[in-house]
Parts: sequence; C-alpha cells; structure tokens
Amino acid sequence: MCEFGPGPATALPGGIGISLLKVYDLRAPDGSAGGSPHVHLACSEGYYVVAGSGAVQTLNPKGFTETPLEAGAVVWFDPGTIHRLVNGGGLQILALMSNSGLPEAGDAVLTLPPEHLTDRETYLKATTLTGEGEARTTSAMARRNLALDGFAVLRESYETDGPSALDDFYAAAVRIVQPQLPDWRRRWDQGARRLAEQTGAALDALEAGTAPHLQTAELHELPAPTEFGLHGMCGRLDTYDISSREAEQ
Repeated sequence: MCEFGPGPATALPGGIGISLLKVYDLRAPDGSAGGSPHVHLACSEGYYVVAGSGAVQTLNPKGFTETPLEAGAVVWFDPGTIHRLVNGGGLQILALMSNSGLPEAGDAVLTLPPEHLTDRETYLKATTLTGEGEARTTSAMARRNLALDGFAVLRESYETDGPSALDDFYAAAVRIVQPQLPDWRRRWDQGARRLAEQTGAALDALEAGTAPHLQTAELHELPAPTEFGLHGMCGRLDTYDISSREAEQ
C-alpha cells in the first residue's frame, strides 16, 4: 500500500497550475491581434474564457483548426499541438496547465523559423525579452512576429506535405528543451505524481475501512497572484507560484 505523505498537499487539485492571461491586443503584421504560436512538449493546457472573445488557432498532425472563444468556453489540447491565441476584443483567459504550471515554467517552444532553432543557445538568443516597460512590450511583439513567420511556413508546408511537415520542428523543439528535463521531472514528482499516489493511498485506506487522511484535512488558499502583468508568450500574465509550496511537503 502507498504511504501518505508527511502532511496535506498544498498543490492545486490534480497538480495543475493556473494563471490569468490578458491576451495581447497589439496587431501583428498579418492584421490579427494576439499571442505567439508555440508548442508544449510534455504538458497539456486548457483555457477557461473569463471575458471577451477571440479564437485559438491550432496545428498538429491532424491539421490546422481555428476554434472560436467566447466567455464561458472551455478548450484544451494535448502536448504537440501548436497553438496561437487571437484576440477579438478584451480576451481574458484562466489558463489551466498540467504539472504545476510547467508550460509557463519552460515547457514551451516558439515556432521560430528554422535558422533560430538550430540549438538551445541560438533559440534563447532569439526569444529572451529585453528592456523594461514599453521596451519590453516591443521586444515581446518582435518575438511574437518572428514566431508567426515560422508558423506561417509550417501551415503552408502542412498543406503540401501533411503531418510530416511538423517533423523537423518537433525534433528541434526536443533538442532545445532537453537540458530542462531534470527540473521538469522534479515538478512532476512533487506535483501531479505525488497527488496521484496520495489518491491511490486514500483508495487503499478506504477499501480497508479506514481514512487517516481525513484527520489532516485543511483549507488552502492563494489569496493573490505572485506576480502581475508579466510578458508571456500569449499576453500579460498574473501568475501563481505553486512550486515553492509543493516543495515544502
């Protein structure tokens, strides 16, 4: 039987991460306002639309899709799905990310043109934001526009080559993220995996007619975001740092 941990879990249910996303409203060269197309390698992500309207454009081995977003809508996608948010007006989203918010902590690769994906150093040089205030916004939009250039090429290539058009981008993305894998595994161990094992232990206990975990029940809260207005890939982010709380357990 699995053993319960030394104390109650402080991770959010299921070991997810959350952030409030205000999607960029500055227009790109293609005429649409919105974020930077990118992919997650290990994690799924979901959106609950809080306000406004827009769409999420996705490209994966099954093809390109544009899904409308309105307040109250819920959408989610698997790792490997390239996605881009389009802001139709006031689009705000509660982003739900697996593995304690790992997509916002490294599990993301932008769809830059191939010359910027040759190795991790080259990729970071092209994607690291610079400056403060308005200068940082300018840097974020330049990064977005570069990712849109690569996204357009992938979409065009898919029309002629089908799913194989994504192979080189996926392979480059894997090479870029590999140095981060030890930290990703730590987050998974301390978050989603630990909570799943605790659920298994609870089920074992209940089958045995006991429930020791009920004696340690608590209410947990995150009264406010840890950081406000960060320049993310898709927009300005209010983020909650879950990882440090999990590490205490």
